[in-house]
Amino acid sequence: MSYSKQQIVDALKEVIYFPKSDNIISLEMVDDIQIKGQEISFTLLFPEPNDKSAAIVEQACVDAIEKTLGSEAMVKGNITLKAKTQDSLEKIKHIIAVASGKGGVGKSTVAANLAVALSKTGAKVGILDADIYGPSVPMMFDLVDAKPRAEKRGGRDVIIPMEKYGLKILSIGFFVDQNQALLWRGPMASNALNQLLRDTDWGTLDYLVIDLPPGTGDIHLTIVQEAKVSGVAIVSTPQNVALADARKAFSMFNSEKIKVPILGLIENMSYFTPAELPENKYYIFGKEGGKKLADESKVPFLGEIPLVQSICESGDSGKPLALESDDNPISRAFDVLAQNIARQLNTKKTSPFA
Repeated sequence: MSYSKQQIVDALKEVIYFPKSDNIISLEMVDDIQIKGQEISFTLLFPEPNDKSAAIVEQACVDAIEKTLGSEAMVKGNITLKAKTQDSLEKIKHIIAVASGKGGVGKSTVAANLAVALSKTGAKVGILDADIYGPSVPMMFDLVDAKPRAEKRGGRDVIIPMEKYGLKILSIGFFVDQNQALLWRGPMASNALNQLLRDTDWGTLDYLVIDLPPGTGDIHLTIVQEAKVSGVAIVSTPQNVALADARKAFSMFNSEKIKVPILGLIENMSYFTPAELPENKYYIFGKEGGKKLADESKVPFLGEIPLVQSICESGDSGKPLALESDDNPISRAFDVLAQNIARQLNTKKTSPFA
């Protein structure tokens, strides 16, 4: 005996997803129906990962099909459970986390300019500001007053990211008062980040750059648990105190619980170059500390970013310096950084655990 897809659809219309008080066909929760003789398989799409009612809905589907088509219909064990929100990340080729062991090392500036530099190569790029307690991406892209819109799709709200300079941009800063501190505990912050990550229509991207908060904690764990991160780049300055915290970041991402490939170390504020003497380099925070740490930790050294006034000014004005032409030495430094990170992503071994 063979069955038609319409018979399967009609049977599944009797299955109600109670959180939405409607049947699973109307809610577009059924996908990829396959029929091979008496064997029936399909995918159930749930609004969120680990949906508490998933097992109940799955059994209800088995009961509904057997009731309509008979017990000889082989459906039990052939139903795949999947989160609808997972689709938002499936079209992203590489997710790059930018992290730092401590604050004040210019991590967000590096993340913003890295995203721009990657986009200049012709790649499709997005940036997610995951620094829940100190979002700065809106200011860096002159989007402080921006309000992303949402669309209703498949029974859920989908966020449409802002677009500027050819990038797709999203930040918690778009949804909160810029002048008010967020008094959120870890689980609340992690849940907010998960929504930003998964409830957004990122479309097809070559790279999604995620600007993580400084230090180590719940947000970092959320990212690696909810998304398949291609690799993490650690930002530090040449100072010993910053390098000590960078070691902790290496340790966290190399831990058995996380095991995220480390793309390498970025040394920010490597040296000071005055605007009137562009060829001069003054190593006011120490010299080659980042390179030495990278060598000791057996990770790639991704590049040096100099300390110049124009980087700060460009961040405040909302126009990342990486947008400048290749004649600009700072823009060129970010271009080199982007090339090195792209090269690491194309190598098979990017960490001791790879």
